[in-house]
Amino acid sequence: MNLHLEDKRAVVTGSTAGIGFAIAKVLASEGASVVVNGRTEQRVAEAIDKLQAAGVRGKLDGLAADVGTAEGTRKLTDSFPDVDILVNNAGIFEVKPFEQIDDDDWRDFFEVNVLSGVRLSRHYLRGMKSRNWGRIVFISSESAVQIPAEMIHYGMTKTAMLAVARGLAETTAGTSVTVNSVLPGPTASEGVESFVQGLAAQQKTNISTVQDEFFRTMRPSSLLRRFATPDEVAAIVAFVCSPLSSATNGAALRADGGVVRSIL
Repeated sequence: MNLHLEDKRAVVTGSTAGIGFAIAKVLASEGASVVVNGRTEQRVAEAIDKLQAAGVRGKLDGLAADVGTAEGTRKLTDSFPDVDILVNNAGIFEVKPFEQIDDDDWRDFFEVNVLSGVRLSRHYLRGMKSRNWGRIVFISSESAVQIPAEMIHYGMTKTAMLAVARGLAETTAGTSVTVNSVLPGPTASEGVESFVQGLAAQQKTNISTVQDEFFRTMRPSSLLRRFATPDEVAAIVAFVCSPLSSATNGAALRADGGVVRSIL
């Protein structure tokens, strides 16, 4: 399918690995110019090398900036003042009992997972509206709907992203700008793979056993019964970023492997 992205410029935050990298790859493969973002020059350079080796068609730019800070988002918007597509993917997660989540943890998670997208959307939305075309996508999570007891602070930020995205969509009524959220389920991103490998080593077992146990006890409602691949999530994100998705606005689209049981 041709997603008609050849004349579009996209920023994908947190795109040096995992879901963000997969999104950058599919957008660039469709011909979009993509700004790859990460926190270090080395990670950004390595990601661009991998994308070029994959034979993507679109132009690639890189920017090392911590978008979890106001300074980092300002560096990004100063370097690339106008874009057609913004994918707010940057985020952090950790497993931590509620009683051990202190005020600094709550602030850090909100700053990185929510305010990064708020700041960048505040900057780019104005230009999108003036040009009467644009796409903003927040990468939320099924944890926004089914808050995980083992990381409540993470779930809170993912719910907040849904609220921000829907509210911003309301401001685009009557335009060709859309704002949507995508809710991945458990996905084999770099962070998740490291976490699973650590558990396997700690429990002196293999990764397959850890995965089976995870879906048996932690996500028993999953229909996929495995971790999704970043490419599987990126495919739905790419469609939402394309001109073909013009009738989809203010939506929360699931790529959760059927973890969420509710219909709506």
